[in-house]
Amino acid sequence: MCVAIPLKLKEVDGNIGIGIRDGVSREIRLDFIKDPKPGEYVIVHAGFAIERIDEHSALESISLAEEVEAELAALYNRQDH
Repeated sequence: MCVAIPLKLKEVDGNIGIGIRDGVSREIRLDFIKDPKPGEYVIVHAGFAIERIDEHSALESISLAEEVEAELAALYNRQDH
């Protein structure tokens, strides 16, 4: 299963950026984003920013992902007992 995730651009240096989510930074390619700027949100798949996204939509997606992650963690913890 492939998943694209929203990240907030922390730094931009040409076609390389640093994206951050939940305090975790990762290097991403920005080849497909025209004129990226720190502070913007982008959807990242396989290390490439593939689309710019507005802050409201990004935060909503992050919140939903966190809910899914919490449910999966609870499910796995129940199965371990």
